[in-house]
Amino acid sequence: MKYSLPKGTFDILPEESKPQDKWKESASWNYLESVIRSLANNYGYHEIRTPIFEQTELFIRGVGETSDIVSKEMYTFLDKGERSMTLRPEGTASVMRAFSQGQLQQISPFHKFFYLGPFFRYDRPQAGRYRQFHQFGVEAIGNGEPEQDFESIELLYELFQRLGLKNLHVMINTLGDLSSRESYKEALLSYLKPHFSVLSEESQIRFAKNPLRILDTKNEKERELLNKAPSILDFLSSESRSHFERMCKLLEKQKIPFTVTPHLVRGLDYYNHTVFEITSDVLGAQNTIGGGGRYDGLLPKIGGPDLPCIGFSTGIERILQTMIGQGIQFPEKEGPNVALIPLDDQAKEKAFDLLYQFRHAHISAEMIFSKKIQKALQQADRLKAKHSIIIGKDELEKKKVQVKTMQSRETQEVPFTGLFDFFKLK
Repeated sequence: MKYSLPKGTFDILPEESKPQDKWKESASWNYLESVIRSLANNYGYHEIRTPIFEQTELFIRGVGETSDIVSKEMYTFLDKGERSMTLRPEGTASVMRAFSQGQLQQISPFHKFFYLGPFFRYDRPQAGRYRQFHQFGVEAIGNGEPEQDFESIELLYELFQRLGLKNLHVMINTLGDLSSRESYKEALLSYLKPHFSVLSEESQIRFAKNPLRILDTKNEKERELLNKAPSILDFLSSESRSHFERMCKLLEKQKIPFTVTPHLVRGLDYYNHTVFEITSDVLGAQNTIGGGGRYDGLLPKIGGPDLPCIGFSTGIERILQTMIGQGIQFPEKEGPNVALIPLDDQAKEKAFDLLYQFRHAHISAEMIFSKKIQKALQQADRLKAKHSIIIGKDELEKKKVQVKTMQSRETQEVPFTGLFDFFKLK
C-alpha cells in the first residue's frame, strides 16, 4: 500500500526536481533560519521553545473566542485523561503562558523572545497557507513605549530587506486604548445597524460579539460598505493618539515607508494600540507575509503579571515562496571539502581510514565507491566537492596523492603525512 502526505502538509527534502519547489529544499530553510537567528541576535532577542500542544483553554482565553482560529481552525483532541488539548495554532499565547508559569518577571520586568517552529490550523490549503505551517515570531514583554513598537516593525522590515524581498508595503494602524475602542465601537455599530441585513452570517455574529472584527472581512461587498465607515483614528484618546504619532515619527525618521490603514485590525482578538502588516506582490490575495501588534492586557488574562507586550509573526513558507516568485537566489548548497576515490580494494581500505581521520579533524569528506575514474569525478561534481583525491596502486606505493581542485581542475601532489595540514591551510 502506498501512503501519501496528509492534505495541507509537505515534505522538506534535500533536493527538489522542480525549480518552483526549491522553497521546499532543506538548504533553503537552513539559509532562512540562519538569517533569522543572526537578526534576532543583532536585536537582542533570545530563543524560546514551547510544546507543540497546550490546554485548549489557553488558546480560547489567549487568542479569543471570536477569532477565526478558535471558532473554525483549531486541531483539538481529548487525551487519554479526557483533557482537551490543542495543537498550537499560533505562538503568542504559548509564550505568554511560559513567561507567566516560569515567573520570569522575577528575573527582570523586560524580556525579548523569538521562536521558530511548526503550527497547525485546519485551513483551506492554498499558496502560502498550509495545515502545518512554520513561523518566526518575536515577543517583547515589559516595554510600553512607542520605541518598542517601532523596533518590532523595523525588525520585521529589516528581515525582508536582508533577504532581498522587493515591493514591500508596510501598513500600520492603532486600535487605541479601551476607552478609544469603546467609543469607536458605538460609532461603528450605529453605522452598520441600517445595513445589518446585508452583512454575511459571520459578520452578523461579529456584530454582536466583537464588531471591530468585521473590519477584517474578506467579503468584497462588505469591504465596499466599510469604505464609508467611521475611522478609529477619529476616536482616539489623547494618550493613544500621542503614542501612535510618536511611533509614526520614528518610522519617518528612519525612512521606513509606511501607510496608515484605518481599517487594519488583524485577525486576533487580543490586539490593542499598534497593529501592522507587511505585504508583497507574489502570493495573490493572501499577500501578507508578516504582521503583528501590541497586546497589552493579554498576560493577566492567562494568569500572568500586567505587563505591556508587542510582537509579530511571519510565515516561513510565505517568505520562501515570495523569494522564489521574485527570483531571489539562494546561496549555493555546500558540498564536502574532500571526495576520496579509491580504485581497488587495497586503496579502499586506505581511503576508509582517511575518511574518518578527515571527519574527526573537522574536514568534511565523502568516499565515492566507483572504480571508474571519470564516473567518480562526475559524482564528485554532483556532490559539489571542492577537492578530489584519487587513490590507487601508484599512490599507495609513492605514499603521495594528487589533490585535484574540482573547480579549476588543477592538481597538487601531497604526501599522505601532509594531507591534513594541507586542508587545514585551505
